[in-house]
Formats: sequence, C-alpha cells, structure tokens
Amino acid sequence: MTGVQQPAPRAGRETVARHARETRHPLIRALSVVGVVVAVLATSIAGVAAYTVWDTVSALEDSSVELVGNEVLPPSIGEIEGGVNVLLVGSDSCEGQDISLFPRCANNDAEGERNDVTMLVHISDEPRRVTVVSFPRDMIVPIPSCPDGEGGQYSAMSAQPLNASYMYGGLPCTALTIEELTGEEIHFAAAIRWTGVIDMSDAIGGVDVCVAGDISDVHTGLSLTEGEHTLQGVQALQFLRIRHGIGDGSDLGRISNQQQFMSSMVRKLKSDAVLGDPQTLLRFATTAVDLTRQDPPQLVLSSDLANPMRMVQIAMAAKDVPFEDIVFVQYPTEYDADFVHVLPVRDAADVLFAALRENQAVTLTGEASQGYGVEVRGEVEGGETAEPAPEGEAGAEEPDAAPEGETGGEAAAPTERVELPSQIAGTTAAEVTCTRPES
Repeated sequence: MTGVQQPAPRAGRETVARHARETRHPLIRALSVVGVVVAVLATSIAGVAAYTVWDTVSALEDSSVELVGNEVLPPSIGEIEGGVNVLLVGSDSCEGQDISLFPRCANNDAEGERNDVTMLVHISDEPRRVTVVSFPRDMIVPIPSCPDGEGGQYSAMSAQPLNASYMYGGLPCTALTIEELTGEEIHFAAAIRWTGVIDMSDAIGGVDVCVAGDISDVHTGLSLTEGEHTLQGVQALQFLRIRHGIGDGSDLGRISNQQQFMSSMVRKLKSDAVLGDPQTLLRFATTAVDLTRQDPPQLVLSSDLANPMRMVQIAMAAKDVPFEDIVFVQYPTEYDADFVHVLPVRDAADVLFAALRENQAVTLTGEASQGYGVEVRGEVEGGETAEPAPEGEAGAEEPDAAPEGETGGEAAAPTERVELPSQIAGTTAAEVTCTRPES
C-alpha cells in the first residue's frame, strides 16, 4: 500500500484533549452524535427532561471513557464559556448489531472496530458560529502513541489510514490523532454504532434528503428515486453509508452526502417540529440515554460530556447560531499514488484552523464536494436565513456608513471574514443540497 506504514508492535467553508478504545466499515455514527449533542441539549434547554437529569447522569457516567490529558470541570447552569471542540466518531463495530441487517457481521471480515466517520464540531466563542470538519477515513496521517485500554501504550506510527486510530486505541486514540493533525484541543468526544444511528433517526421522526437522480447501491441495499425523501431507521443508516452509486463513488463523495443529511437534521432539530414538540424532545433524549445503557453500549461519551447539564451548556452556546453560520467542510486532501488513499493538504487546512482559533468567520470558495457527491439547489426558505436586501439597499448586517470626514469606529467595522482556499469543499446549513447519482 503506497505510503502506508505497517503497524508497529505494541510498546507498553486551540488546542484541546486526548482519548479511549473500539472496531471497522460504515461511516455514519458521527452524524447521529451531532444530533445527540444538538438535540439532547435542546431537550434540556426546553426544560422537558429536567426530572430525569440525575438518573441520566448515572447512566451516562457508567459507560463513559476518559480522554487523555483532559481536566474534567464540574458543569454549571448557563452557556458554556469560550470556544468548544467536540469530536464525533461513527464506528463500524458488529457488536450488538442485527445480523439480518448487517450480513458482513456474520462473516470474518468484521474484525476490529474503526472510525469510519470522524468529525470535529467547533463552536466558537462570541459571536457564536459552528464549523463541522469531516476527515476522510482513508486519509494517511501520523498516529501518536495511544493508551491501549489495559494500562499499556501502542507505539506511534508515522503513516496509517485515519480509521485505524480507533482500532488501536478507541475514542481517546482518535482524539489524540485529530489533535496532532489539526493543532486543536478536543474538549469532548462521542462515538456511536449502527444501531444508535437507526434508533436516533427514528426518535427524531426522520430526516428529509434530496436526490438529484435515481440512485441504487447493492452494497448498502439502498434504492431511491429522484426527488425528496424522509429517511429514518435502516434507510437513514443506508443513506449515510452509501458510497457506490453517488458522486465519484469515493469516500469523499460519501462525506458530502453525510453533510447533506446533517445539515437537514440540524434544520429539523432547530425547527418547531422538534423544539416545539416536548414528546419528540423527550423521546430523543431518552433514546440517547438508552443507547449508553445497552450491552455493549451503542453510544459512548467521554467522561466530561457524560452529563446532561454539560450537554445543555454546549447546546445553549449553539442554539441561536443562524443557518448561514453553521458550516460543513471537508478536510482538504489529494490522492496518493495508489488513488485509493488520500493525503492531507496541510497548507489549505492551516488557513481554516487559524481562522477558527482567531474566531474569524469563514467564506467558502470551493466546490460543495470533493467527490462530486452533492450539488447546491438553493437556500432554505424562511427559518433563520436572512432575506436578501432590495437592490440598492444595504443588507441587514452591513454597518451604516460614517458621515464624510468621520471614522466609523470599531462598532461600524464589518465582520472580518477569511476566504478559505478552494481546496476546501463544503456548504452551509442555509444551503439546500441534493445527492448526485454516480456518473
């Protein structure tokens, strides 16, 4: 395999933490975790599940894992202070899965558990913005020395696919790997398995997606006709896993397809259909807690996230962010010589993470997808997107011009925005995207 180091033997559009252990294939769990972070929090914000808090605390803490180097702070009432980085992982473990839904789990190709979905959710300090960075599973990166979960350490490796990090050291190892790659500290982390995705999508009542043409994939069993569909349960999982039959058939196309699902899910979670429905909110929160209690757990949280009050704090920081300031991007890559794995484009990525550290708004200049997975059809109507200003008038966010001879001062200065390099593909939650059939 070009550029890939063999595993070393075990040796014994800011910057935060370290990590735990877990196993291989579909990339769908992290998406659901975004829902967990956004919706379980929304549940508490709405005051629906307050009476379950203490029982929930016990359930979550029992199944949580420690991130390396994190100082766990006691949660408090109110919006969390400062910027926050949350790592979301979707793993492909066959533990606890329905064999009839996942035939691969009945064979011997299911050894090990890998992070097939890896996302970093950055919630900025004031003014609040949300940036979700998706990392390709086949990206070749250094993996640092990680705890093996049994008191020892795995040796560092200079070149491995990113999705091997979870197999070597679970959630803590994936967190350490992303920290080393990005220079960002990870404060909180969560991982979800297949059953968790199915149950969470059911709890919210499905997610609306758009397909630009008929798609069919024998690998996942999903077939959809052109148009809009509301997906939940197994179909939602299939949609998040699908790679063959969309875009260029690569994991890069699948990432943008997942981001379409997430963007639509965020809009639904923030709508009256969820926030205005106490039963839906309570069902969503209860489902998340139940997933942590299963044996084996289908949802794993880092110990500092395994507290509903902490979740509420995070949610309060993100709840009022407008759709146009919720940005989904793909970590920039280029293909390796084998045209299977991809390599980081660090210069472009550095621009993104420097902007996040400086709390600067970003403007997307690249395509919607690195793998031609989606196309932009327009913007959401109503909701939180700003209405376009009439011709000749300044937009709502434009500052008033200072009188001639006077300076406007800091309050009048427009928000400084950073144009991301074109190598960084992505969209915002204000954009409506459709999955493109494989050409």
